[in-house]
Amino acid sequence: MNAHRTGVRILVGSAALALPLSMATLAPAASADDMGKPFGPACASVPKEGAGSFDGMAKDPVATAASHNPDLSTLVTAVKKAGLVDTLNNAKNVTVFAPTNDAFKKIPKADLDKVLNDKAQLTKILTYHVVGEKVMKDKLADGSFKTLEGSKLTTSGSGEAFKVNDSAKIVCGDVPTSNATVHIIDTVLMPPKS
Repeated sequence: MNAHRTGVRILVGSAALALPLSMATLAPAASADDMGKPFGPACASVPKEGAGSFDGMAKDPVATAASHNPDLSTLVTAVKKAGLVDTLNNAKNVTVFAPTNDAFKKIPKADLDKVLNDKAQLTKILTYHVVGEKVMKDKLADGSFKTLEGSKLTTSGSGEAFKVNDSAKIVCGDVPTSNATVHIIDTVLMPPKS
């Protein structure tokens, strides 16, 4: 009887060990494969090859990579005016929420020109778009992250539909560069008033 009980214990123990392993193999492989792959409707417009492609951008630091994307030319101009090119290119493991040219067009021209000519304000706005850690798609569903500007920004959503601060949509996320993850957004984020 004791030998039978011991045998049952061993079988039950083995089953308990095997269950998590079998559950892991049943998990959909797509979730692991999709980790880190760019997602979102605007990703389709990224060139398939060359410096502006996903493979090309992955080889360059973030400010340089952005300069190869024609949809980010206003952002690149702003980064240069603020003197942040080297800061961004030398940062390690950061996330940049990068507004498109169309995002900047939502700001009245007079207001945008004023900000572009106010280095302190421009720096404050741009550094609010940078988080000091890599934030991939799996952290976007309900996230709160401290920015380099010092305030927090939030992310929410699911699937391939995510928002930043409930206002900006991520139109192409998880774009890799050599030192950063980039989420391209459709609205310029404004830091909270201090």
